[in-house]
Amino acid sequence: MGRHVKQLINYTTSDVKAFIDNEDKYKVGIKLYAILQLTKGKPSRELEELYGTSFKQILNWAARFDSQGIEGLRDKPRSGRPARITSEQLEALRLVLLDSPEKQGYNSGTWSGPLVQDFIKNQLGVEYKLANIYNLLHSIGFSYQRAKGVYPERDENKRAQVKADIKKV
Repeated sequence: MGRHVKQLINYTTSDVKAFIDNEDKYKVGIKLYAILQLTKGKPSRELEELYGTSFKQILNWAARFDSQGIEGLRDKPRSGRPARITSEQLEALRLVLLDSPEKQGYNSGTWSGPLVQDFIKNQLGVEYKLANIYNLLHSIGFSYQRAKGVYPERDENKRAQVKADIKKV
């Protein structure tokens, strides 16, 4: 009979990971604790599973800490591809998405990925792949929700009408 493992009720593993990833102090603390384990003689290969990273990354942390101190453990800003649309345009898009697409001239009651893609292309002059549209929506606080289809076949009156139309042909 094994020991009981404590299960969290209000948080998932991904929630806890998000807390760690979003707070620089936690990340530095975890790196420091890994380095502490190294100084106590733990092999980096044993630590890689515990810290969820490669042994080489743990050794890199130790080398940076040794040469730069605590500042070597802080994440540096990374360069990347410049954004295609500005933060002001993103905020304007967020405000537009809060309203119905019908107000923007679309024949739909809800926003979909392809509608947002078309809106950005027409209004902002920027083309995005559909997968990036969903990433963009997530970055401004929206999430994808699968639409529930409306099937006319389920309405008995419409179903009878369709059957009658088929028989006429």
